[in-house]
Amino acid sequence: MTAPFLQPGSEVGNVVFDIDGVVRLGETVVPGAPGAIQQLSEAGCRVLFATNNATKTTIEVAGFLTSMLGLPISPGSVVTSAVAAAMMLDPADRPVFVVGEPGLVATLEGDGHEVTGDPTEARSVVAGLDRQFDYDRLTTAMVAIHGGARLIATNTDATFPTPTGEVPGAGAIIAALETAGGITAEVAGKPHAPMTAAVAARLEPGPVWVVGDRPETDLAMARSEGWTAVLVLTGITRDPESIPAEHTPHVVLESIADVADLVL
Repeated sequence: MTAPFLQPGSEVGNVVFDIDGVVRLGETVVPGAPGAIQQLSEAGCRVLFATNNATKTTIEVAGFLTSMLGLPISPGSVVTSAVAAAMMLDPADRPVFVVGEPGLVATLEGDGHEVTGDPTEARSVVAGLDRQFDYDRLTTAMVAIHGGARLIATNTDATFPTPTGEVPGAGAIIAALETAGGITAEVAGKPHAPMTAAVAARLEPGPVWVVGDRPETDLAMARSEGWTAVLVLTGITRDPESIPAEHTPHVVLESIADVADLVL
């Protein structure tokens, strides 16, 4: 396989990987992922991981990837939608009511944002995947929103892939909050500007490949920035013919195992 987007004499560049459905499926590593990532890193590529999953901090994600891949992954090479959401908040948006898991709370607090459990004092609601989400949590968040709190979604992915199939994602929770609150959420994650800016700030000179499994997030982010959109077929999308024209990938690969052959 040739590398049609890498010109002779140009910088090696950057490869931005989604995680769920690309590097892993649940607790299982996608075959070939460690070798491909190691080969890219050894060739001098800037390897980044950009995920809409906001349930863990960048330190936790890096530790998880290090353990799973058997490769040293630094927190500085990880961007989550929680990081992007934290970047959207101003002092006037504090305190924050969180619908999400401990990693989201820790990310917001680590960025200096006060978190509250009192919906009447909340000036913003930041919401992501919350596997303990229930009617009471929805009601409390609705009170905050009706009181004037800004609603920020870490992402609106309706589902995410697992080894046994898709399960509900943060988007299902965001839809409930939008319906109950009567407003539309501002979105932090891919393909929206906050996440794109967070990724762009970590890039080094040279071309950029974005490798993902979801056209409306991964591929859309790549195309919006003029980066090369690479679809792998190990996650959400199994049929490239089903992809809307505006999200058409530049390259389709069976899996992450083939990425190094494309780039190098």
